[in-house]
Amino acid sequence: MHDKKADWIWGVPGELGKAGLVTLAGKGYQGSTWAKIPYRGKNKPEPQKEANRAHAKLRAPGERANAQLKAWRILRKLRCCPWRAGKLATAIHVLQLREA
Repeated sequence: MHDKKADWIWGVPGELGKAGLVTLAGKGYQGSTWAKIPYRGKNKPEPQKEANRAHAKLRAPGERANAQLKAWRILRKLRCCPWRAGKLATAIHVLQLREA
C-alpha cells in the first residue's frame, strides 16, 4: 500500500501531530500541511539550499533504516499481527548492527 493511502486510512499525520512530533517528508509531498518538506526548484538562494541540506541530514537515518528493512524482505508478506511488526523491525535492526 502506498504511504499516502495508508496515511489517509489510518490518520498517521494526525497522530504524529497529537504526539508533538515533527514529520519530515520528501519533495513528493509538496502542498501537505502536516509535513516539513524541502524547497523545490533550481537557482534557490543559499539559505534555502542550507535548509535543504539540513532537512536531508535529518531524514537520512530513516531512509537508511527503510532501505535496510526492504533488503531483508521479511516484512513484505507479513502473516502475523501487524502490531508485532515493530518487534520484528527492532530485531532486524539489532542484527544489522551486529553484522556491521
